[in-house]
Amino acid sequence: MLFTVAVLVIFAAAPLVFVLLFFYSAPYGRHYHGGWGPTVSARAGWFLMELPALLVIALCVVLGGREISALSLLLLGLWEIHYLYRTCLFPLLMPDTGKQFPIALIAFAGIFNTLNGYANGVSLAVSSPLEVPGVFSQLRFLVGIALFASGFLTHVWSDHDLRRLRRPGEIGYKIPRGGLFEFVASPNYFGEITQWLGWALATWSLPGLAFAVFTAANLVPRARAHRQWYLATFPEYPRERKRVIPFIY
Repeated sequence: MLFTVAVLVIFAAAPLVFVLLFFYSAPYGRHYHGGWGPTVSARAGWFLMELPALLVIALCVVLGGREISALSLLLLGLWEIHYLYRTCLFPLLMPDTGKQFPIALIAFAGIFNTLNGYANGVSLAVSSPLEVPGVFSQLRFLVGIALFASGFLTHVWSDHDLRRLRRPGEIGYKIPRGGLFEFVASPNYFGEITQWLGWALATWSLPGLAFAVFTAANLVPRARAHRQWYLATFPEYPRERKRVIPFIY
């Protein structure tokens, strides 16, 4: 019952989040503004927000009470690599600019990450990604893993390029250049969307599909907001750059 509710909540939240964020940017990073109540540092915010996603899925798999297939363990490992980066390494690498993160946003994200980690953890614990044998299943799984890996590398490398824009002690923003930044405003978001599309293919599960849909619903409007911010802040920003999907949007 809880599994079904969790999946339905994620699916239902996606269009709501998409519409809301199209008109109102989530208040963190360059879009931060007051009025959201108590805050913590951006580093602490990222850690607390992402921690449930790191822990809950592993607990569900370990405590699931069934023998886990090697492929499910591989997928769990990929998930944990991503969230170890997002939860631990990414905040540590953030420059200390004094930015704040609303506790209310941490709470909302924490609830989502708990439900999402639970749904995907239960799915990994009770089924194998290749339960239906055949060439299509094998190809679909391999394509999914390849998309996840390439999306993760795109995401991490784009974050690295953004950090390199600032010299020691600098806290402002600059126009990113090179690589996928020549094509889209937010290649890191493009990488994340690609990752979870790959996850959905590799797991071939409703929780995986729900997470992929929610990721796009969350990040596409934010990428749009990023591009609008760049255009408003830097008159010389290249207008031919798309928002998040090269050559398309």
